[in-house]
Amino acid sequence: MTTISFILLTLAIKYHHIVFLKSTMAFFSLTKFTFLFSLTLTFLLMLNSTKPQTLSPKPCNNPYKQLNLILNPNGTITRPNKPPETPPSLDPTLPVLSKDLIINQSKGTWARIYVPRKTLNQTPKKLPLVIFFHGGGFIFLSAASTIFHDFCFNMANDIVSVVASVEYRLAPEHRLPAAYEDAVEALHWIKTNYQSDDWLKNHVDFSSVFLMGSSAGGNIAYNTGLRVEDGDSGISKMIKGLILVQPFFSGIHRMDSELRLVSDSHLSLCNNDMLWELSLPVGANRDHEYCNPTVGDNILRLENIRRLGWSVLVTDCDGDPLVDRSIGLVRFMEKKGVRVMGHFTKGDYHGVQDSEPLKAKELFVVIKKFISSLPNQAIE
Repeated sequence: MTTISFILLTLAIKYHHIVFLKSTMAFFSLTKFTFLFSLTLTFLLMLNSTKPQTLSPKPCNNPYKQLNLILNPNGTITRPNKPPETPPSLDPTLPVLSKDLIINQSKGTWARIYVPRKTLNQTPKKLPLVIFFHGGGFIFLSAASTIFHDFCFNMANDIVSVVASVEYRLAPEHRLPAAYEDAVEALHWIKTNYQSDDWLKNHVDFSSVFLMGSSAGGNIAYNTGLRVEDGDSGISKMIKGLILVQPFFSGIHRMDSELRLVSDSHLSLCNNDMLWELSLPVGANRDHEYCNPTVGDNILRLENIRRLGWSVLVTDCDGDPLVDRSIGLVRFMEKKGVRVMGHFTKGDYHGVQDSEPLKAKELFVVIKKFISSLPNQAIE
């Protein structure tokens, strides 16, 4: 119920209160009627509470401060606290080795490649390639951030795959679709330059490539997949599917899970809105196709994913404010004939796999089963 509707309802009830009181004073005392009126109003409010999607959240209290950001006059932002980063390592005692390869020096984009050491020590063995896009609301973090380095390191080891974690440009300095453009460029770079790198040339099965991302990275993986056209330099034939972990989507209309977890400490609705305000093209709202996958050209592009025969895995948990959007995305893709698998768990929170290694390990089991379930995609 909107604020205007509620005011009109209150006025109407007050009007009937007066009429009813005048005509029935002989039968009811004022005390009894007051009780009846209060009971009626309480009932109406209870009915209204069953429709939380019509409510609006409380005004935000300085989301820049909550996100620890300083907005500069030129539209850029200062990020005072830089999270810890980890360099790549070729230490032969580690179970997974890693190195950085430049994609576009002028844009500052690159990819960190992870390969299980046991694979390097064997006769060249072809493994699936997971191209990973990190989270951070499009405006935070890096492929070098320790939380994502550790995640990709462990994923390469547990899934037994090669992982390429892509460094893309951040908003608001580079608003969307800059991240999508960087992701597509990374695919082309891998396809055309793999012969120059021994790890990619000798150990990647280029008929078994998956686009994966968590949070904002899940959004990037999805929108990048939509931009891969059939016959696009053979890239469409390389890709077998998308792996979307708690994908970051939104819209003008609120979902029940967003309102249920409106003040969630990991991703409050105010902070969620601010991230989109800083990331979308200037003047766009949250029903832009970059943000809402059920609008615009995305609907037509989704047909391309169905036609290519890709499979999609969407994972989330009911402690994530975005879980209803993830569930809705699965249903939307099912309706469009896309082969999609949804995996939803109880509890937890947005980004749990980045901070809790045991939760990441459980996720890797799900991903490995997903990849192995596809035709000709069996892995160790």
